[in-house]
Amino acid sequence: MAVAFLTIVDVFAERAYAGNPLAVVVMDEALSEEAMQRVASEMNFSETAFVRPTSDPDEGHHVRIFTPAREIAFAGHPILGAAWVVRHHVAAGNAGTVRLDLAVGQVQVSFERSGEAGEVAWFLAPPITLGPTCARERIAPALGLAPDEIDHRFPVQELAAGTAAMIVPLRTLESLRRCRLDLAAYAPLASDGFPPLVYLFCAETHERGNDLCARFFFEAHGVREDPATGNGAAFLGAYLLEHGYFPSAELRLRIEQGHEVGRPSLVRLRARTAGGGREIHVGGKVIPIVRGELL
Repeated sequence: MAVAFLTIVDVFAERAYAGNPLAVVVMDEALSEEAMQRVASEMNFSETAFVRPTSDPDEGHHVRIFTPAREIAFAGHPILGAAWVVRHHVAAGNAGTVRLDLAVGQVQVSFERSGEAGEVAWFLAPPITLGPTCARERIAPALGLAPDEIDHRFPVQELAAGTAAMIVPLRTLESLRRCRLDLAAYAPLASDGFPPLVYLFCAETHERGNDLCARFFFEAHGVREDPATGNGAAFLGAYLLEHGYFPSAELRLRIEQGHEVGRPSLVRLRARTAGGGREIHVGGKVIPIVRGELL
């Protein structure tokens, strides 16, 4: 195996051993797709990011993202975590924007430092497509919920940007705490083309000062739950703007996640309509945990 350095970071974390853990592998030579999948399966995090650095500041660092089961085109916390590793260990001292070349295109990550918040990494989300809607009565049983626990004022809808997920608005935090994804019960929806990735949210929160609470379930060798989901937050930003969930056309939100899996997380979201489209930024802190080398 080519020389490959490993960094484990916690993304969307306000402290160490919270947020969403990510393995970032920086390679001097490209690993095969099979080797990257084996490493991602060994790490067993929701995603592992593989970075091929570039020496040209005008080019993006090439990044591929793998779950334990497959490669995916776009995921939020690998973008922030990989950019943080590039900024601090590959292009150290570079105060500018870190550019990452993903399957969905180039994504820019900026770093902002302010007061008690410390350093926050932000990525500009790629264009997001709003897809078909799904009746509450169809999806509720697959989530262990009654249909009236889903907020009838807003649709259950698929959103996509490289990957796709279902956005499900709930009425209460109690419903959010109880929900689960049952793949067998979800099978009819999957047969209709709806992805087995479900992002649920409500306006009640665990902690004062936060605006929304979310959970995200996905299929990867069975059902898994994400402690924090950057692409889900980007999808949510497009969804909130489209359906007028908040009265403002410019949103600055704090989204909590991960309490139910013991890894409290905080995702920051900025979303606005601009030039006839949507501009969505997702941000969070990145905390290093482990540095080493793949053998």
